[in-house]
Amino acid sequence: MGIRDLMVAWPVLRQLRDGDRLGLGRAAQSRQQADLKPRTAEADEVVKSICPYCAVGCGQRIFVKDGEITQIEGDPDSPISRGRLCPKGAASRNLVQSPLREYKVKYRRPYSTEWEELDLDTAMDMIADRVIKTRQETWEDTTENGEAKLHRTQGFAHLGGATLDNEENYLIKKFFTGAMGAIQIENQARI
Repeated sequence: MGIRDLMVAWPVLRQLRDGDRLGLGRAAQSRQQADLKPRTAEADEVVKSICPYCAVGCGQRIFVKDGEITQIEGDPDSPISRGRLCPKGAASRNLVQSPLREYKVKYRRPYSTEWEELDLDTAMDMIADRVIKTRQETWEDTTENGEAKLHRTQGFAHLGGATLDNEENYLIKKFFTGAMGAIQIENQARI
């Protein structure tokens, strides 16, 4: 490619020559992009959904081809997000189709160097047993002076996810403070 070819291909000269001063039309186009097609063009269907990352509830349009997600975009019909998505929402396809996504419960025993796979029921039972044991071992009825009735534990805390709605947060708060006696309850949406 000679100097003349380079000058002709230079976008600034194309902007001036073609009257596209802002570079929004032909001046911004190249030979490489001429054959490109959007990932949305060949979708079999478009499914509307809600972004799972936070409690805002941005609308998503999910483009699907052959049962696989090809693109996720903001839903312009959504009164909340009006077609916009944050970077996390725009990349949420990886939640479903990332090759790094784990589909099994992984557990590493104390002092072990290897991970092992557990079935979900076993993992849930282990968590429940540990929460109950920790509550029993760290339960506080009164202060050190024996004055106030505390009825609490500082042995564990709860951090909720931002996608939980008000009703779910209410039930979680009631469970952890009322039934379990925990005092450290927080939600990721506020952090």
